[in-house]
Amino acid sequence: MTDSPEQDYDPGDVAVIGMSCRAPGARTKEQFWDNLIHGRESVSFLAKDDIHVDETLIHSPFYVRACGVLDGYDRFDPSVFGISDRMAAAMTPENRLFLESAWETLEDGGYDPDRVDAEIGMYGANNPQTAALYSSPPDRVSVGPEAIEASLAWSPDTMTSNALYYMGMTGEAVTVAAVCAGFHYAVHLACQSLLLGQTDMAIAGGAMVRLPHPRGHLWEENRILSKDGHCRPFDANGTGTALSSGVVTVLLKPLAQAVADRDHIYAVVKGSAINNNGVSAMAYGLAQPERLSACIASAMEVGGVTPDTVSLYEANGLGMPMTDELEVHAASMAFGKQTGTTSIGGVKGNVGHGGVVSGGFGAMKAVLALYHRKLAATINLTEVNQDLDLPSTPFVPQLEPADWEPESGIRRAGVTSIGGGGYNAHLVLEEPPAPAERAPEADGRPRLATLSALDDEALARQRAKLRDRLVADPGLRLDDVCFSLNLGRKVMGRRWAAVVRSRAELIEALSADTPRGLAATTGAAPRVDVDSLRHNDNGIVPSGKDTQALFDLAAAWVNGRQVDFGSLHQGEASHRVPLPTYPFRPRRFWRTDW
Repeated sequence: MTDSPEQDYDPGDVAVIGMSCRAPGARTKEQFWDNLIHGRESVSFLAKDDIHVDETLIHSPFYVRACGVLDGYDRFDPSVFGISDRMAAAMTPENRLFLESAWETLEDGGYDPDRVDAEIGMYGANNPQTAALYSSPPDRVSVGPEAIEASLAWSPDTMTSNALYYMGMTGEAVTVAAVCAGFHYAVHLACQSLLLGQTDMAIAGGAMVRLPHPRGHLWEENRILSKDGHCRPFDANGTGTALSSGVVTVLLKPLAQAVADRDHIYAVVKGSAINNNGVSAMAYGLAQPERLSACIASAMEVGGVTPDTVSLYEANGLGMPMTDELEVHAASMAFGKQTGTTSIGGVKGNVGHGGVVSGGFGAMKAVLALYHRKLAATINLTEVNQDLDLPSTPFVPQLEPADWEPESGIRRAGVTSIGGGGYNAHLVLEEPPAPAERAPEADGRPRLATLSALDDEALARQRAKLRDRLVADPGLRLDDVCFSLNLGRKVMGRRWAAVVRSRAELIEALSADTPRGLAATTGAAPRVDVDSLRHNDNGIVPSGKDTQALFDLAAAWVNGRQVDFGSLHQGEASHRVPLPTYPFRPRRFWRTDW
């Protein structure tokens, strides 16, 4: 993004600079967006033998064998975090998923936790019931180290503090309980902390694993769960939604600082608001239109955004006529009298209802729509519910994918999340600022690219993933790639380095089966006496920028020496760019007794 010093930014704007998403049918945010833009439904219809619930339920004529299954919900890679297998088994699945997602988000933003000299706030929502459903609570009579460790691993309260601890960072840690509005509440609190200067960056998100998993649901008349397992937002024939699981996290930083730091910006949080219905004429747990409307309007007011500039409304959209009607009525009051200018969408048709992470799915959809400048269709919408009276509202249902060309000239989205118990939350998002013109990359200049992992297999996967990304995205500049790799990844024991003059040379080096010419790897480095290289009093090998100096640097680094990568990139205008994150090697960890 632009690093132009003369441009002013709203001091209340917060940039989204890193993201991670795991959803039904999608292991990554890229797969998630591909599913959305191609209109895929990721709710699975299960065989009886796949469902781990009471036999009486399965044979009920009202039991619906539909679920948004989260692949790998029971798997984890503890080795990356230095966690023992015993502790990994004690940790709840939400604790584990959130930890891996937070790691991926920080890497996606181009930051290494070992080299971040900042306070990193950690804000996350989870389901307090999951811990009890996963296993019995640990024995708290003993206060020995093992009992304390097990308690902290198991407790839903410590999900965010565990993430800070195992990633080796400091900052605020807030675990949120706000039912289905949890993701939005986490982002709201994170933005407040950033704008108050209490933290420098923040990771915010939510994790949900419905147990037993996979599972269906029992259909009941006039309840929010679907009669046939399909969710049909805004459809006359909708009967509710299916249950699902997932995890979404985002890395946040004040916009002006993100621009100054040359961060990659996906979108901007212009405003956020939360409230609760309290006592209401509506049934407990249903949206109260006046309170939800006030929440939506407040988020726009906080961001200095007028409703006519918001051209996407990503609804909570449970797919039940009564709840959809209440929400559309509330949003119409907040948006005012203009008609036919705002696309309305609902992601639950794709992935079902993810509980505390459901707002995260909607926010991820909106951020990616802003980033790619495209609108994804709301699937399963075949007969628009006439009782919504959409022609008299600002909203037009998004029936087909389309390029996003707003009349106002700027892309903005509002994302609503509603939780049982009267929780309302709304985010106003904006497209990233336009990048400033940059000088062309120096042609033929030698550069050093580095990768590291815990073992050779993971290192090979790192190389393959980076090669594929470079081939798929010809717009990635070599200087940005090397800058992001050298300073934005945790340094591990097995290492690979290449000195290259072009993207083509880097792709060639990454493709080679064995190190040769351009590349070096741990145990097969160039024949250089690393002990003879210059180093300072701290043992750090200083950086040089000519070809021979870079080869020496590569040799020193793959042989375990510390390298001053900061000096190597000092004075450059390189930007952080999103690159493949660490290839976790998850194994199954599951415990049902203590």
